[in-house]
Amino acid sequence: MREKMASPVVGGRICEEFSLGYYGVCAIGGMLSAGTTHLAMTPLDVLKVNMQVHPLKYNSIPTCFSTLLREQGPSVFWRGWGGKFFGYGAQGACRFGLYEYFKKVYSNLLVDQKKSLVFFLSSASSEMIANLALCPFEAIKVRVQAQPHFGKGLADGFPKLYASEGVRGLYKGLIPLLGRNLPFSMVMFSTFEHTVDFLYQKIIQKRKDDCSRSQQLGVTCLAGYAAGSVGSIVSNPADNIVASLYNKKAKSLKLAVKNIGLLNLFTRSLPIRIMLVGPSLTLQWLFYDTIKVLNGLPTSGHVSRGIEGDESCK
Repeated sequence: MREKMASPVVGGRICEEFSLGYYGVCAIGGMLSAGTTHLAMTPLDVLKVNMQVHPLKYNSIPTCFSTLLREQGPSVFWRGWGGKFFGYGAQGACRFGLYEYFKKVYSNLLVDQKKSLVFFLSSASSEMIANLALCPFEAIKVRVQAQPHFGKGLADGFPKLYASEGVRGLYKGLIPLLGRNLPFSMVMFSTFEHTVDFLYQKIIQKRKDDCSRSQQLGVTCLAGYAAGSVGSIVSNPADNIVASLYNKKAKSLKLAVKNIGLLNLFTRSLPIRIMLVGPSLTLQWLFYDTIKVLNGLPTSGHVSRGIEGDESCK
């Protein structure tokens, strides 16, 4: 017998949708999913950062891997894991939890507007707050990964950076970080929402509530990979600038762009970034939606009334 998710009430649901408890579950789900997946991707992130900061020395993925392994040993590939886990966990809590909150708010305010506008506004609002939480961890992570003598990790890197540069040092890369993550988040959430809608309407051709949980989670994985891949291409230039600024390869945003070069902004480390972000976002969405399902809540991609017309729900 096929397993279904009833709507709007599911047995075992700990809270109703759009309640305070619901947003809490979304925040916890976002924190756990983002923190664990970014932690698992730390070795690839080490390669990416070093290729961005030292492009002449590390001009390919195999060269970067073999050189780092020979010069610094296997442990180098886990440098900065603390910043990855705690920083992106904090970002994930804000990104996913607040996105759900703002999507409900904007869908009620902008009833007659296109749903893409609601997705863009919701993701931008949540990402602004998420990056304030992430920025100090990112500053330490990039330094630790690209500068072997700076520190071993978060515990000794944080006091060292704060003592030498203060709060300004922790948030020096906030503008380029927002330049990377704002368009990424806006494109990622919008791509995810539209991909979910496309898969149900054009491929599966059934309402989400008529699909099994495994089918729904399968849709989540496909949409998550599409969202991560598209988002990584859009945000790659800013990602290169962030790495350059944090490692003092340039003193300003303008100099960073000049030193890297316009073409390199879009192409440098892009293949490894797609390898990093695509699977990472797929796992994030899968873990996030699994946590929601285990708490009796529907998977993501549902468009509230006022965004999606009644005809598309029939």
